[in-house]
Amino acid sequence: MAIAVLALVLVGGGAWWLKRPKAIEVRTVLARAANGPGAERTVLNASGYVTARRAATVSSKVTGKVTELLIEEGLKVQEGQVLARLDDTNVKASLRLAEAQLLSAKAALEETRVRIKEADLNLRRISDLAKHSISAQADLDHAEAEAESLKAKLAQQQSDVVVAERQVASWQQQLEDTVIRAPFSGIVTSKNAQPGEMISPMSAGGSFTRTGICTIVDMESLEVEIDVNESYINRVQPGQAVEAALDAYPEWKIPCKVIAIIPSADRQKSTVKVRVGFDKLEPRILPEMSVKVAFQEAGGAGPVAGRTVTVPKSAVQQQDGRDVVLVVQNGRAERRAVTVRSTGADEALVSAGLAGGERVVVDSPKGLADGAIVRETKP
Repeated sequence: MAIAVLALVLVGGGAWWLKRPKAIEVRTVLARAANGPGAERTVLNASGYVTARRAATVSSKVTGKVTELLIEEGLKVQEGQVLARLDDTNVKASLRLAEAQLLSAKAALEETRVRIKEADLNLRRISDLAKHSISAQADLDHAEAEAESLKAKLAQQQSDVVVAERQVASWQQQLEDTVIRAPFSGIVTSKNAQPGEMISPMSAGGSFTRTGICTIVDMESLEVEIDVNESYINRVQPGQAVEAALDAYPEWKIPCKVIAIIPSADRQKSTVKVRVGFDKLEPRILPEMSVKVAFQEAGGAGPVAGRTVTVPKSAVQQQDGRDVVLVVQNGRAERRAVTVRSTGADEALVSAGLAGGERVVVDSPKGLADGAIVRETKP
């Protein structure tokens, strides 16, 4: 009898073991407290990129061959610093020709001035003779015409000298244009040409002519550009405090503030662009870095309870018109109604129904019900 009872127990236990509900694999993350003592309330989370307000691809004003390149990537340059030089052989030859023409024009001018003095003396002498009826009137008229002609020629040659001076100045400017200088202080982020290559301020329609020497970025003009959904733009105001975190340094909280809200919306993305400036720049902040930002409540709201937490946006579900999350407790999924204050591109801010440190299910498997047995996996 004892053996029979034991056999029945073993058979029953085996049947239960085979038919027991299997654990569902789920991915979980810890709900992260978004506010601590003395922190401000977050009203909106968003993501964007670090951009430079002043960045330029430096080119030349003239087409020419690069003969000297004085920069490398990462080099700090000052405004007006020489970056490169172009071939100036032809320009120098033209400048020397213009300078010689200027000297010739000035020499001709001096000759005419001497001849004018001679013509004035001759006119005065003939005029005195004509008063005593010694010289003919025709001689007097010829002397007067000669003096006036030379004065007119002097005026013309003075104009020629001005033209020659401006010609020299023009060639000097063209010679200066063969020297490429930094338009502002910054850091060279890319080098786009090499000595021996042709460079032009406009595209020449081929791959053998460059349109830029290098790209310079003013690291003092770095800011964050964010596309905020137009449904939440009413939560953003100029001067509003912002807390930023670079994806490269997620634990580093950077204080910022809203610089401006661009007064135009993108109809295709239904977003409004917002410019956010850093309170203090550091070398770790680089252009084009991804950054997540949290807009703090305008007006400097006081500290709030530590129950405000952030969870991945994929952890929040809609059920019967309410926001719910699935929390893992003792190996089972527990459905929890929550109050979502705001949502960003990747995260949701929960102000009630969830505590920091609890494990929530992300990307919930289809059919996962309240109370189901689950097995956690790392995200």
